[in-house]
Amino acid sequence: MTDASAPAPRRPGEQALATLGLAAPALSPADASAHSFPDGGLWRTEIPSVEGPESLVEVFKESDRLEVPVHRVSQGSGVWMLTDAEITEMVDACASRDIELCLFTGPRGTWDTGGSTRTDSGGAGLRARGHDALAGCVEDALRATSLGVKCLLVADEGVLWTLHGLRERGVLPEDTTFKVSALIGPVNPASYAVFERLGADSINIPSDLALAHFTEIRRVSRAPMDLYIEAPDDLGGYVRMYEAAELIRRGAPLYLKFGLSKSPGIYPFGAQLRETALSSARERVRRGRLVLDLLGRHGADGGMSPLGSRLPGALNRFPLTDDKD
Repeated sequence: MTDASAPAPRRPGEQALATLGLAAPALSPADASAHSFPDGGLWRTEIPSVEGPESLVEVFKESDRLEVPVHRVSQGSGVWMLTDAEITEMVDACASRDIELCLFTGPRGTWDTGGSTRTDSGGAGLRARGHDALAGCVEDALRATSLGVKCLLVADEGVLWTLHGLRERGVLPEDTTFKVSALIGPVNPASYAVFERLGADSINIPSDLALAHFTEIRRVSRAPMDLYIEAPDDLGGYVRMYEAAELIRRGAPLYLKFGLSKSPGIYPFGAQLRETALSSARERVRRGRLVLDLLGRHGADGGMSPLGSRLPGALNRFPLTDDKD
């Protein structure tokens, strides 16, 4: 939680610029988020694109070496790209450190037989095409949770609503959380609120949203945000390290995601991409250290959730129907 007695964080270059008459305008308290995680924290950390047990080991080694706190690690290739033994190894390793493990669910349009995703318009993108793809995502969710995975990544509104319904009916464990992929992330407050009501427990927003957009979203929803402070190239390659403190102020509760630009894509991951996956896993942790150091230099590193925190708190949901005529 934020210490009310601590001095206010300073802004980048603040004092030096003021000597030249170039001081930034005062921040408006009205722009700040009124929300936090249920533990009182304003931000948590996430290392994305951790594609298997070997990459996870590298993340842990590097986070220990650089003293980077980690709340969550996420994987992008999908549950179906991992064996039961690999999932169990990742679950056990994360449990030993009280870190949340998030795995991506099932078939998605960009790997499907449909041609529209390869057109200039991108078609329906990652969304699940047809009943069978939806069923594949459900199968992934059932399998992953039976092996102890507590967080699932989704890239389709229908998949999200379906999994939320299964969670509400007890088919999936009630403490399962759903995270919306950056590749379908909402870009306005109404769509953000819809994802929350469909069952999302944290929602990736595109890294190019303006600061004012964060404030607009926070006026209608308290669902945690996931944000790439550095985005992969296929999400724009944006690097927003110097804005981290203001992003937290406006976007809390917020997961700081440490992505990596100028790095080859590794989805779907396999042994042919091993060295790239391992080196990029290590560098993502290093990028996290850079962000945390910057926050520290500006006096803005307070308010981190306690390690081991994972639940989002009470959120707004659409009512479920009984599906009867």
